[in-house]
Amino acid sequence: MTTADVDSERPDTRAAGDFEVFRDGWGIPHLKAVSALALARAQGHNAALDRAWQLETERHRVLGTTAAYLGAEAVDWDRFARRARLADTARRCYDRLAPETAAWVGAYVDGVNAGLAEGAARAPEFAAAGLAPGRWEPWTPLGVWLSTHILFAGFPTKLWREEVARRLGDGRATLFATDGPGTSGSNGWLLTGARTTTGAPVIAGDPHRFIEDPGVYQQIRLACPEFDVVGLAVPGVPGIAHFGHAGGVAWAITNAMADYQDLYREQLRRTADGGVEALGPDGWYAVHAHTETVEVAGGEPETVEIVETDRGPVIIGDVRDEAPGDEVPDAPVISLRYPPRVTGDLGFDVLPALLRARTVADLDTALDGWVEPVNVVLAADTTGATLHRVAGHVPVRPHENRLRVVPAHDPAYAWHEGAEPTPRTEVDPVTGTAVMANERGLAAPLGIEFAPPHRARRIRELLGTPPGSGARGLTGPPWSSADMAAVHTDTRLASSRQLLSLLAWAPDLGPDAERLRDRLLLWDRHMDADSADATLYSRLRADVVHRLAAHPALRPVTGDADPWRSAAYPPLFRPWLAAVPRIGYALETLLTVGLLPYEDRLAIVAASAEAVAATQSESPWGQVHRVSPWQALPGATPEEVWPGLAGDHDCVLSTSSVPGITDLFARGPAARYVWDLARREDSLWVVPFGASGVPGSAHHRDQSELWASGRLAPVTTDWNLLHRTEESTTTMTTTPEPTASAAFTVPALRPAVHEQKVEGFGVVRLVPVDPAADAELLHRWVTEERARFWGMADHTREQVREIYEFVDSLPTHHAYLALRDGVPAALFQTYEPDADPVGECYDVQPGDFGIHLLIAPAEGEGAVKGYTDALLTAFIGYVFSDPAHLRVVVEPDARNEKALARMVRVGFELGPEIRKPEKTARLAFLTRAALGLV
Repeated sequence: MTTADVDSERPDTRAAGDFEVFRDGWGIPHLKAVSALALARAQGHNAALDRAWQLETERHRVLGTTAAYLGAEAVDWDRFARRARLADTARRCYDRLAPETAAWVGAYVDGVNAGLAEGAARAPEFAAAGLAPGRWEPWTPLGVWLSTHILFAGFPTKLWREEVARRLGDGRATLFATDGPGTSGSNGWLLTGARTTTGAPVIAGDPHRFIEDPGVYQQIRLACPEFDVVGLAVPGVPGIAHFGHAGGVAWAITNAMADYQDLYREQLRRTADGGVEALGPDGWYAVHAHTETVEVAGGEPETVEIVETDRGPVIIGDVRDEAPGDEVPDAPVISLRYPPRVTGDLGFDVLPALLRARTVADLDTALDGWVEPVNVVLAADTTGATLHRVAGHVPVRPHENRLRVVPAHDPAYAWHEGAEPTPRTEVDPVTGTAVMANERGLAAPLGIEFAPPHRARRIRELLGTPPGSGARGLTGPPWSSADMAAVHTDTRLASSRQLLSLLAWAPDLGPDAERLRDRLLLWDRHMDADSADATLYSRLRADVVHRLAAHPALRPVTGDADPWRSAAYPPLFRPWLAAVPRIGYALETLLTVGLLPYEDRLAIVAASAEAVAATQSESPWGQVHRVSPWQALPGATPEEVWPGLAGDHDCVLSTSSVPGITDLFARGPAARYVWDLARREDSLWVVPFGASGVPGSAHHRDQSELWASGRLAPVTTDWNLLHRTEESTTTMTTTPEPTASAAFTVPALRPAVHEQKVEGFGVVRLVPVDPAADAELLHRWVTEERARFWGMADHTREQVREIYEFVDSLPTHHAYLALRDGVPAALFQTYEPDADPVGECYDVQPGDFGIHLLIAPAEGEGAVKGYTDALLTAFIGYVFSDPAHLRVVVEPDARNEKALARMVRVGFELGPEIRKPEKTARLAFLTRAALGLV
């Protein structure tokens, strides 16, 4: 199916069952259901339809199986996901959920599985990657959350500090401390009612993350008798975790930049019997070890050894093949210790509690159970109450653990019971504001490296300025929700101060460089899209970064004489170990501290000014500062959907280029929001792309222009202004057991007569054919050229339906759809030979049981090697699960050499040819005895 075949905006029809789906003019889903469980199913089903490709990418990331369809470039992540034991940790955490939370998560997963087949049919990426959607497990959403945030605490920065300390000395370990690669930040601010036009609080902000297509946040509304919440959901995860407005209370977060993951330097050795031992405080002891295989599209599979010590899973380094007693040197073998792996708690019990919160007090109580990531939270309610706190689990352990990689065998670096207290503060009563922007503020006791203070200071400055004015006041006049866009899009680059100060004093400049200096000193320091001065500054900055990298004082971390032990670190972590970006992000510090003599700093800036002045370039910033979104598709080329954009990494409009490397940016506002506590309908939001993740949909990219220009879309709350949409051909009814699959008419959720996991292939389920619901699907299959031996090539859809209605009426004949991981893969029919015309053509024996098989044309044998053999394994397993069945009988067309060869390959014995009215067939038989069954 091509994108032209996808009609994602269907007529305004009521969706049947226990939920309804509405859309606003931007295609944003508003889900209404009869209960919280039904709503969770509806949310999962909607995510599967709107974001099928994204969901499956996330599921594979959890499992470490992305290289199987993305190729060799994805192997690094797959190795890490497996070695870090993300899927196993998600399973552990799911098993410890409160029963009601487990039921809620299970209902979401039921909805995902119900919608994935249809969602995949809409998404052309599946065909491009040769991927069929798999089946979600109840624990999969926990894995999605974990894999999305496992790098949020930036533990690879400890590898960088370790190398800096080794090369420059222990006192320089934090020299480059600043917002670095791999970290994710956000802006957020709260105005109390005393500062707003309505007299009620306003919360606004924007999470800064890698810009992905489709976006990492989904605008959504979730409504049932218990709650009605609008917010930004993470596709693949139920509820609304980080940014929500429940009518009476609203909340938002930023990354606290806390340190809550530790790296331990391990000593491992192989024992004589092939086991693995680690050195602990009490000597050598046996540890868990097993191997897994990473399949690689277009390449050879890779074997990964999974080792876990008492500290945690080993993520860097391999086991030495030496016998006990051999000396093990200080090799870079490093384990990761992170809270959910230790405690079995990911904090998911908080998610439904957030939806049910009515007040700030409710929200505060719920957040006491938050685990990961560690966040700074702002919240307010309609009574005027406010909240400003840290939420999350930071383990109690020595300060050194936060700084460096620590020795595993030394008990001094062990974790203690409990967690660090989470700081909180009051909203400033004088200014009526609270700001969070990843700076060293409320969360300072919990971390090591924070973002520079520039964004937080600038937001406070702007909120003290009258809207639309350049004059700064103490508190300024009241603000409205609509005024918040001016804060979102501010482009002043305060971090330029130190470089420009040195430029002002740079000696012996030539005429061109003097003109450049005069021009930049008059520049307003705003990284506006139409500013050529901003481009000149960026080029000056980049040149300074490279000259610093070449300076003798920094050559130990940038030079080739003592190269980084890059082979010791997996490629996944190398962005944290790249010296030039580190220098670029820490430029302000490096131009200030005494690492380089002041004269050297002046000389570097002067030389850079001469070099940049010689280029005489007048390109506007927006011409070179463009977004480069990430897309999980082999060979994908991001579309050019926006004009040049403003901002930079230390602006409030934090479109983060990498100084010294590129003016392009991959990180920026992944969403913007304004929550109005006076009138929720005056709230605003926007995402970089659109509500739909389906290419070709009218709502795939329709918010891009809004996002690029700094505008926001209104949050529609009046159900009368929305239109109902029929999201699929499904109906859903509630079931007594909340974790059970609901009764959909789509095949994925019909009761199965047989279910079998085939290793390396997936889960095969056999469900009865529904002649009316499946007529279109079956007609498409049986009329394909490849199905010519099936004998229905000239049949109409109605004729196919009538045939299977007749089969359905027979007690001796049955038709089933075979589903591979929830996706229709084959038509499987069974019959009793003595009640079928074939019984007149051979000597039927007691225990004979006949089958027919038709492989689906679209997801057929080419998709996976051994596709049909794997299906036959499941079919034969089903037949012989009944001890009364002693022999399987098949009768393929005698001309169908491929089918006959396949039967022989799996153990069938060929029999005689028989003549039937419609064909000449060749009998083949498979006995229980031939398979070693009794």
